Amino acid sequence: MKRKEKKEKRKRKSYPTMAPSYPLLQSITGLDASISLRLHTFFQFIPRFLLKSLEISGDGRLCIPILVSLLFLLSPSFSSPHPLFISLLIGSLLDLAVIGLLKHLIRRPRPIYNKSDMTIVVSLDHYSFPSGHSSRVFFMFAFFFLSMESFREVLKEERLRNWVSGFGGDLGLDPIEVFAKVVLVWAVATSASRVLLGRHFVADVAVGACLGLIEGWIAYRFVWFW
Repeated sequence: MKRKEKKEKRKRKSYPTMAPSYPLLQSITGLDASISLRLHTFFQFIPRFLLKSLEISGDGRLCIPILVSLLFLLSPSFSSPHPLFISLLIGSLLDLAVIGLLKHLIRRPRPIYNKSDMTIVVSLDHYSFPSGHSSRVFFMFAFFFLSMESFREVLKEERLRNWVSGFGGDLGLDPIEVFAKVVLVWAVATSASRVLLGRHFVADVAVGACLGLIEGWIAYRFVWFW
């Protein structure tokens, strides 16, 4: 009996397990998973195609081409890109790097009730923490919100004035403020859809949103150094 006890002790020393050492972390992740499942179940009445549309709108394959198109919209020429565009592009690349690194290091599995109707790019990503969609959409909101004055200056140009006149301008509204509110609603709705679709847990979305806000601030500060 003593020999068996000694062998078991040696095995425990040689192969330590991390889970029992962090009971608080286990409690937090368990609560997170429970709340996420309740939300996912309660909001089943929302049409799935609507949630899928939000998922696609926050996909990098759609966002990156939009950023590239901004080069031709905001820049006087291709050889002299606008600083706002450069900062936005650098922030997007930073977001991809940070989210990819954290997912690789933490490797939290996605919810078990996640359906297999994900896009090709997302389906290859088996890890849940943090949410890349949430970080991306909140990065865009933060950058646009902080750079509102700079965008106002850009849109004063005659070649862009007619393009934004219909975006609330005819009603006496500030097109930039209207667009900022639209982006905020889109960011919140897209982030919420990640939990309702079963792609992520609540904590994944919350941390992703916080990272996106920080990245937006970093990209905004970069404008002043360009």
